[in-house]
Amino acid sequence: MHKELLAVAVAGALAAPMLAQAASSGSTVQIYGVAQFEHAYLDQGNGRPSTDYVESTGSYLGFKGTESLGGGMSAWFQCETTMDIRAFDQIGLCSRNSGLGFRGGFGNVWVGRWHTPMSRALGIGEVGGESTGNLGISYLAAGGSGSTSAAAGLGATGVGTSYTNPGGSATRHRFRRRETCLTTYETPRMGGFMLGAAVTCGNTAAEAAATTQSNSKPRVWSFAGTYVNGPLAASISYERHNEMGAYAAGARELDDRGWGLAAAYTMGAVKVGGMYVDRKWEQTDGEIKKKSAAIGVEWNIAGPHNLHVNYNWLGDSKGNSAIAINPTSAGGIAAPGADTGAQSFSIAYQYNFSKRTTAKLGYVRMDNDSRSQAARLGTAASVLTAGDNQDAVALVVKHRF
Repeated sequence: MHKELLAVAVAGALAAPMLAQAASSGSTVQIYGVAQFEHAYLDQGNGRPSTDYVESTGSYLGFKGTESLGGGMSAWFQCETTMDIRAFDQIGLCSRNSGLGFRGGFGNVWVGRWHTPMSRALGIGEVGGESTGNLGISYLAAGGSGSTSAAAGLGATGVGTSYTNPGGSATRHRFRRRETCLTTYETPRMGGFMLGAAVTCGNTAAEAAATTQSNSKPRVWSFAGTYVNGPLAASISYERHNEMGAYAAGARELDDRGWGLAAAYTMGAVKVGGMYVDRKWEQTDGEIKKKSAAIGVEWNIAGPHNLHVNYNWLGDSKGNSAIAINPTSAGGIAAPGADTGAQSFSIAYQYNFSKRTTAKLGYVRMDNDSRSQAARLGTAASVLTAGDNQDAVALVVKHRF
């Protein structure tokens, strides 16, 4: 007991000077985050063995601070780092939403690694499911989230090739994503309305001597308008991916675009919401179009007891291209044709131990059409056979601090 009291006293003595310095300079620093653990049992489909799946998707540790600069303006920073409480994956600092910015009467402007305005706008309709993990909805509904793709291109075979941008990855299909080197501006919220815009910096390949290469400056442009007032939240968003083709002399410069709608409404103990996304990718031999949607319900039955239900739909691929886009990854897009869609359904019971600690037990079913591999659970099977169906029972425990 004496040792514990001594430890508390020492910690307080060490922290006091830092707190005093922060107070005297008009700045504040906050530590926050989420510790999340998921244990699922999966039917991997196509005769594969069922397997356990343990993940800490959604866990992160964050530091953020502000300093008043006078005249209603302040400077701020944020550093969020993925936190794997299993101690499997060791990831560097500021791997999630992290940036440096200024806010005031003019709005908010910052640079760093962040979810795009479209990604955050679509999040308004994320109801009845988790963001990621086996009970997550973002992959199928909008092509996934989390990975950077500003520097990703596609060769003639449809296989993604990363550029020299450190954040690059072969994930063109994603319109819910976190981008590196992103400059974002948001207006002040006026009567519930706010506008946001963001653009990535040019790829480092553009600074190289070989200026004859095509697709040397891939950029992501993202725009969103949101309305949040009382029980209603809604958004409309648009995103464009420029020069996403192969980085090679004479290659065609390919552009992608997508737009989306999202909304949520709370009626007493029930919250309903959903999203709709329309996307198009240019290919060397034509184009691919894809539509998707999600709808969900969250019902606070009584006290700490909640019921969550979500349905996701991915339509058939349309267009005139024979090239698929990442067909074997979650949210991947098959070449145009019939039976190239997918759907998922999840239902879960959530118990709220407190406002910060919850436990959710749910069931999810993923169904691919006969020519699709887009709907995929977090499974050890890296490649699905077209038409595979999967399901899982998952327990997700989450603590916010």
